[in-house]
Amino acid sequence: MAHVVNLVSNTYHLIDKYEDPRVRHWPLVSNPICATVTTLAYIYIVKFLGPRMMQNRPPFQLKNTVLVYDFLQMLFSAYVFYEIGMSGWFTGEYSLRCQPVDYSNRPNALRMLHAWKWFHIAKFTELFDTFFLVLKKKNSHVSVLHVVHHSIMPVSTWFGVKFCAGGHASFNSFVHIIMYSYYFLSAWGPHLQKYLWWKKYLTRLQILQFLSVTVHSFLPLLTDCDVPHCQLWFILSHAFLFLGLFSIFYNETYKKKQLVVKKE
Repeated sequence: MAHVVNLVSNTYHLIDKYEDPRVRHWPLVSNPICATVTTLAYIYIVKFLGPRMMQNRPPFQLKNTVLVYDFLQMLFSAYVFYEIGMSGWFTGEYSLRCQPVDYSNRPNALRMLHAWKWFHIAKFTELFDTFFLVLKKKNSHVSVLHVVHHSIMPVSTWFGVKFCAGGHASFNSFVHIIMYSYYFLSAWGPHLQKYLWWKKYLTRLQILQFLSVTVHSFLPLLTDCDVPHCQLWFILSHAFLFLGLFSIFYNETYKKKQLVVKKE
């Protein structure tokens, strides 16, 4: 028990030492408890509690709810993408090669910080993707890739907002605009789904995103850049994990199906 207490104490000491002082008292950000508990509760609900409760019940008809949700998520992603872009990337202030975090109270620095706050909040609202799948009894869609991706992101983005909002870190809101646009159109039903031939290209875009994140995060490691290496390796670990998982998904979903069709 003493070891656990010491571990928690040391963890909070490190957080206090290295945190961004501008977010010290922000809800959801002041400590990792909310993100961690939410992640654990999410895994339990979507893998155990939800399927058990739905086992003997008919699937919920959630078409209108999902349409509204996907449309709002699309707008939310567009807003976050615009705010992060206008805080540095679109204005020419940010360097693709080396961009340290701006911890000042300059207007653009604060704008970037708040954009990352909304980016973090988006990782909580995106958990409803899986809740809807469980309620519709589409448990086959609740794959390892799906659950791992959604369960990691709240903790991952907490780390970003708490210690290094902005700077050389990348973001994926642009991909989410396209992704939720696809979900929104698909939710209308079969009469639109037959035109959504570009689903596999969405997966390719996601793979390309993780490749670009990998290259982008490696650049400061090769130069004399004032970006903490722990931040870069933290980002790279996510990029490697998701690059592998999405590549496996693409291979199993599309390439194997093409081989089957060719054999037939």
